[in-house]
Amino acid sequence: MVEPAEAQGGPGDAADGLLDAAERLFYEKGVQAVGMDEIRAASGIPLKRLYRLYPSKSALLQAYLERRDARWRAELAAYANSRSTPEARILAVFDWLHQWFSEPDFRGCAFVNSFGELGAVDPVVTTLARTHKRAFRDYVAGLVVATGRPAVCADAYALLAEGAITTAAVSGSPEPALRAKEAAVLLLAAT
Repeated sequence: MVEPAEAQGGPGDAADGLLDAAERLFYEKGVQAVGMDEIRAASGIPLKRLYRLYPSKSALLQAYLERRDARWRAELAAYANSRSTPEARILAVFDWLHQWFSEPDFRGCAFVNSFGELGAVDPVVTTLARTHKRAFRDYVAGLVVATGRPAVCADAYALLAEGAITTAAVSGSPEPALRAKEAAVLLLAAT
């Protein structure tokens, strides 16, 4: 059994435990379906302390998305950058996506999900979703340029990945990553 975050140590531990609980609940159930009291109960942090750390649900949502963005991009880059050739790094993106899609709690892209729920009414969510997607596209562009291909080709690889993410979420299958990888192989050969 995991102890409540406050019992683990200092204020950073409490914030981390709170973000862990918020991430699990927001990602599993959706942002609007989860109340602050449910997050408090899941984190073991008193409501007063929760509001001292994050004065609003919007502030907690922003922290969750920012942390998830940093972790997601770092994990992807570590996986892809471990490959020996630029072409292999591009294809590794799709292998990494397949692993992610195979996780039992995979529910699609947290940024697309949050944008779908709140993008029309919360400009912070809109900005964070757009920033995340732009950073992913820019990362892919760097991989493409490293192969000697023009950066404009990055859009095609990014769209293959984004389509795979959405299709995997809707279908409940990790297979779209493999189909997107097959298309990426064809695209690499054609350019």
